[in-house]
Amino acid sequence: MTIITVNTPKGRLGPDQRRELAETLTDAVLVPEVGQHAPAARAGFQVHFVERERDMMAIGGRLLADAAPDLDVMVIDVAVMDAAWQRDVRAEVIERVLAALAAACGLEKPSPAWWVNFRVIDEGSWGSSGGVLSVLPLLESGVFTEERVRAVRAALGA
Repeated sequence: MTIITVNTPKGRLGPDQRRELAETLTDAVLVPEVGQHAPAARAGFQVHFVERERDMMAIGGRLLADAAPDLDVMVIDVAVMDAAWQRDVRAEVIERVLAALAAACGLEKPSPAWWVNFRVIDEGSWGSSGGVLSVLPLLESGVFTEERVRAVRAALGA
């Protein structure tokens, strides 16, 4: 299970950009997480777009409404289940998320005011369908590569 929340000033992303990002942000996390492009795993991913008025966001101690109109601010929160999230895998996800955003926005590179938070939700701290979820049963789903299965089991001591 993964939830990606994209926080932007109101009107920053249009419907076509959100459609593109729904897919590309999912893939930005899915591929490093399971080790391959696995369409069957997509159902475990949600992307939420949250828009805020420019007077409800600030950077550098100033409301965006009072700052330069072209100031491009975004905060992307990636919340994932506890698994094998070594530093290099987290870095890959963050880079892929920023690249997907830049592509959807038609930019060569991401804005320095786009920030990505990568959060790992501890085993036993994620719930759905009336209970607590674990990544361990998902390892048998066939979507994870053998390398990722070994890495997750090792990371969780399972």
